[in-house]
Order: sequence, then C-alpha cells, then structure tokens
Amino acid sequence: MSRFRVEPAKEAPSDVKRWLTRGLKAHAFEPIDRNSEEERGVGFVELENEESSEFPAGRLYYGEYALFAFRIDTIKVPAAALKAELTKWASAFEKENGRPPSRGEKTQSRGEIRTMLRKRATPRTTTVDVSWNLKTQQVQIWSASRKVVDEITVALEGGLNVNFFGMTPAAMAQAAGIDESALGPTAELIGMDLPATASDEVAHGEA
Repeated sequence: MSRFRVEPAKEAPSDVKRWLTRGLKAHAFEPIDRNSEEERGVGFVELENEESSEFPAGRLYYGEYALFAFRIDTIKVPAAALKAELTKWASAFEKENGRPPSRGEKTQSRGEIRTMLRKRATPRTTTVDVSWNLKTQQVQIWSASRKVVDEITVALEGGLNVNFFGMTPAAMAQAAGIDESALGPTAELIGMDLPATASDEVAHGEA
C-alpha cells in the first residue's frame, strides 16, 4: 500500500464530491481497441463493478471516503502461438504452390496471423483499489508496483488538478521540519551495547 497527502494545485473545489466524480469519469477505463497495436487499456472503474465507470454517489462514497479502483487490461499474443500458426501456414502454402513462401509473404502472413490471434485473445484484467479520505485528503493505493502507483497518481493529478505528496517517514519528517540527520537508526536498532544495570550483572553472574 502507498499513502499520499493530496493538495489542490490551485483553489480547492467548492463541491468536492462532484469534482471527484467528474475527474474519475474523465479518466474512466476504456477497453483495448482490438484493431490497434495497443497492448494495455487503463482507467478508473467502480470498486464493486469493474465493468462500470458511472460512479453514482451510492457506489462511490462511503461516509467520508471515496472508494474506487484502477483497472488495467493487457493483451498479448504468445510468441509460441504465433510461431505455430505461421509454421502451419507456411506448410500449407508450400503444398499449394510447390515452393516455400518468400520473406515478404511470410512477413505479411505474420501480421495477418497476429491480428487474428489478437482478436481471439482474452485480455488479462487486474484492478487496484484506491481509498480517498475526503476529510483528511489522504489517499491510499493498494499496490506494491511503483509503476502502477505512479500511473494512478499521474491520472488523478491530471484529471483533478491536484498534487500528490508521498507519506513516507522521510517525507513526513521533512514536512514537519525534522532534520534528516535525526532519522538515523538508534543504538538499540543497530545492536550497540548499552550500559548494563546491576540486575543484569547479577543475572549474568548466576548464569
């Protein structure tokens, strides 16, 4: 999980819920165009229904929280499947024409076969939960992937005109005015010997 503090880049919105709903819809999930070369389709969806991006209030807002998800669809043609289909085509071509296909013919056929396999393939879908506390303006993104977290924050920053600030210990200390040198490990943490007490010495002697 990654935690962030959110601040408006300009003026804070007067109607936070309407503002957030509009921003999510502006970056709603769009399926992959099977006729294009796209391999990924991304965008925001409802938490309980990854097929919907309507975001009605009853399915988006829970008390002071807005709960939604970021959907990622990926589609790839397995290299092994493409190779097998191309081999099958080349064998049929040679039997029909009495010669092996030329390089140009193979290239053209590879493209056609890839398009065919792409249209048959089922996209792989993953969703990442996002929790936004509208009172404290803190956001939690439930993903361990830095790339995915960055993609989500960029989409939200662009759609809502806000800035995200990571709530890591170092960032929180900096915001609080704590010097970085004070964040070093303590003696207990690194295992340095501490002055022994009288009771420790007695116990050690008895052992």
